[in-house]
Amino acid sequence: MKPYSTMKPAERETEYLSLKEQYRKFTDKGLKLDMTRGKPGEDQLKLAMPMLDVLTSDSDCRDSAGMDCRNYGGLLGSADARKLFGDYLGISPEETIVVGSSSLSFMYDCVARAMLTGVLGSEKPWAVDGPVKFLCPVPGYDRHFTICEFLGIEMIPVELTERGPDMDEVRRLVREDASIKGMWCVPKYTNPYGGCYSDDAVRQLASMETAADDFRIFWDNAYNMHYVYRDVPLLNILDECRKAGHPNRPYLFGSTSKITFPGAGVGFFGASADNIAFTSRQISAQTISWDKMNMLRHVRFFKDIDGIRSVMDQQAALLRPKFDVVLNKLEQQLSGLGAGEWVRPDGGYFVTFLANPGCAKRLHELCKKAGVALTDPGATHPLHRDPEDRFLRIAPSYPPVEELSQAMDVFCVAARMAALEQLDSALS
Repeated sequence: MKPYSTMKPAERETEYLSLKEQYRKFTDKGLKLDMTRGKPGEDQLKLAMPMLDVLTSDSDCRDSAGMDCRNYGGLLGSADARKLFGDYLGISPEETIVVGSSSLSFMYDCVARAMLTGVLGSEKPWAVDGPVKFLCPVPGYDRHFTICEFLGIEMIPVELTERGPDMDEVRRLVREDASIKGMWCVPKYTNPYGGCYSDDAVRQLASMETAADDFRIFWDNAYNMHYVYRDVPLLNILDECRKAGHPNRPYLFGSTSKITFPGAGVGFFGASADNIAFTSRQISAQTISWDKMNMLRHVRFFKDIDGIRSVMDQQAALLRPKFDVVLNKLEQQLSGLGAGEWVRPDGGYFVTFLANPGCAKRLHELCKKAGVALTDPGATHPLHRDPEDRFLRIAPSYPPVEELSQAMDVFCVAARMAALEQLDSALS
């Protein structure tokens, strides 16, 4: 079929009426299909079920250093967990703190503590003098934006490409404005593009001049091993910052939330030895120790970093057919029509769809009325303000393949209807 923009008005009307009849049939089915968030499907969760059997009432609950994981102590986490999840982040155990069940909670805590007390090297708390600003690559992760919004931090959008942020703009902004204290980054299998920061982008982030001496990069490794089609290498930000003379610049975060059980996994934090010592003093006011029994379960289940890789290979095998469904449906039903574009990810949990400018909200509305739930339009931007009304995030992981196929049929019909309505407003 030729592009909609080249069709005559009568041809577009005929096409729209046909799509409208298909859409009516979908709405008559009473569908309830959920693609709202990137959460593991039941088949993925089953992979971690044996972890529930690694400890029994007869188990030895000491780690290899002799720590009794049932008791108080070990503020930085058990020795074995620090080794395992330090390996996950590509850093040493001494540069790693294993915390509660959520890296997102610890990200929030780190930002909140910085607002209240500053970070290592701060002359005063961030919140004392005027506005605090963060750079936010867009499209990006809505939970990062929510933290800033809740704490009153001004967000400055910078364009995210498939190879990383627009570094010319990033360098200019941080060099000129001392109120810019931080930057969010999802460097590997970016949320939502599913790409990876280039070596050049990582080196520039590590070495760039910043007006704020206490500037921090919040390096969220949420999808560090979550390849779907291709395992992409990522340069080590802590190593690069050390080489560039800014060893305290990065804060690294990760968790097993999408590897074992969301909400019952293990979160971890990485930083320079000086930052670890500084953070340890701060969190000692917050807690005596974390859930070391959960750490012990994870260590005995995975055993080592190769154990995590093995599980992630199995995860990829489960996710790949679902991503194939999404990408094949988009290609088969939308290619060449001028009804939107999409990004093929290497990994992560999403397929990014770029509707025609001004069409994302309408596409979302049509899907919702037909029983297909998507993440809200604008979620990929600070304050839900997508200036072009284009970005939608498709999350294939949760629905079974059959439901996902149905949902994508609805999505593609909705995308075509929204595009035609924009070209001929009388159609809607």
